[in-house]
Amino acid sequence: MAESTAYAMMVGDVVGAPGLRALFAQLPALARKSGADLVVANGENALKGFGIGEEELRTMLACGVSAVTTGNHVWERKEAAELLEKSAELLRPANYPPGLPGKGMLHVQGRSFEWVVINLQGREDLYPIDCPFQAADELVSKARRDHPKAMILVDFHAESPEEKEALAWHLDGKASVVAGTHTHVQTADERILPKGTGYITDLGMSGPMDSVIGVKKEICIKRSLTQIPYKMETAEGEASLSGAVFGIDPQTRKCVSIERFYLATVTA
Repeated sequence: MAESTAYAMMVGDVVGAPGLRALFAQLPALARKSGADLVVANGENALKGFGIGEEELRTMLACGVSAVTTGNHVWERKEAAELLEKSAELLRPANYPPGLPGKGMLHVQGRSFEWVVINLQGREDLYPIDCPFQAADELVSKARRDHPKAMILVDFHAESPEEKEALAWHLDGKASVVAGTHTHVQTADERILPKGTGYITDLGMSGPMDSVIGVKKEICIKRSLTQIPYKMETAEGEASLSGAVFGIDPQTRKCVSIERFYLATVTA
């Protein structure tokens, strides 16, 4: 890889034990091959499909992840508050109301380059939390002021493609990357916006392939047929590792390349 380019890998929502096994089996080699200076992964579904615990966080960090982002499911475990407070590498969406534990922005020194990771959550078809656009403006301004050489990566955990695209255009030329998470389905719309921000609507899911967004397919079919909210359970079997590698010019902090990846690994 060219020395003039900084590479950041962003991994889609890691779902349960299969997702963690896929991460363990695939991530270290893929990170070396891509020349990734930094790896960011969304871990809000790492603990049995809902939330994240200390063991799951340690596993992700041991695989080479430097920053673990989350989303709406991070609050589903009772240990979340303590974990968010004490774990420097763990983020939660920054635009939740003031007073909640944890943080939504992290400054990271990679192997060769400086980075800032920002975690935000959308509001359309989710919760009416604080405005992600205003939070993005405030955090990007702070990051540029405090770490002027850092490249800024945004994990926007949101349901709506419209909202994701709108935030990317809003931050075009301000953030190096805006990557969506949450839907567990990788999109094929990766592109570099006119002012240099790399964008993809969703990084996809790192988790069981024989499933419906990581959940046992039989349960999802039954829920659809009956309209009864049967308890979701994480599927097992072969899993995939999904995400994208973004190449960024460290001088201009503009994205110059995007390469999606979707890798299967036998974990049964």
